[in-house]
Amino acid sequence: MGLLLSRINIRVFFFALLLSLSPTEPSSDFTGLVFKGCAQQKLPDPTDASAQNLQSLLSTLTSQASQKTFYSTTVGDGTTAVSGLFQCRGDLTAAQCGDCIGKTPDLARKLCGGAVAAARVQLKGCYLKYQISGFVEAPDTDVVYKVCGSEKDAGFGAKRETAFGMVESGVVDGGGFYTGSYGNVYVLGQCEGDAVIGGDCEGCVKNALERVEAECGEAISGQVYMNKCYVSFSYYPNGVAGVSPPSASLSGVKAACGLLFQEQGKAALGAAATHRRQWQ
Repeated sequence: MGLLLSRINIRVFFFALLLSLSPTEPSSDFTGLVFKGCAQQKLPDPTDASAQNLQSLLSTLTSQASQKTFYSTTVGDGTTAVSGLFQCRGDLTAAQCGDCIGKTPDLARKLCGGAVAAARVQLKGCYLKYQISGFVEAPDTDVVYKVCGSEKDAGFGAKRETAFGMVESGVVDGGGFYTGSYGNVYVLGQCEGDAVIGGDCEGCVKNALERVEAECGEAISGQVYMNKCYVSFSYYPNGVAGVSPPSASLSGVKAACGLLFQEQGKAALGAAATHRRQWQ
């Protein structure tokens, strides 16, 4: 009887954990701007075929955002073609994804000063990017944006290394998205959808983790955005009471489940900006 009650209690706990880590409320501020990238080349005439194809592309992308978390397409042919995509963070709901991506076209026009040959708008929960035919993107290995926290701690390196290993394997097991924690180090990693399909996800995340470690050193928080993936970490030496890290995959839930028996602190991912690199 005692064993049966124990099993029931474990199942109830695991179900409660699934609810507490569910993607229904990943963040109340998922539409905040992280960075923007704007090509210097403008589209000269709004009646130009490329400009019209761009408007059609943006309309198509925003209409798909409440149905998919990743979508890529091309509008037009030849030299007037415009290609673009969007991606939402893996723990956003369909409605949140649609809301997030819905803000990006106007932001792109505002932040870039009108229609440009290529742009990327990165919000906390999603991003949208596009480029006209012939525009050369940054290499996949380039860091397009980084941010490191100002506070430092020399004593959490081993915990961060373990947490980074969880991200590297977790993005593969989680279909391109992972979030979890180890020793009050909260981590998140995500690959662009075509990187997952093409099998480049694990290599991109590994590269990003190496870069954020090298760039941020002993900083207790940091983010690195590469062309096809990004990673984020935050360390809370004393924990943050009452706040749970988000999770969108069973692998993330399993990792968090095991760690909740060992760790007392809970925290949300966050970082203080110290550096940003933009296309302009």
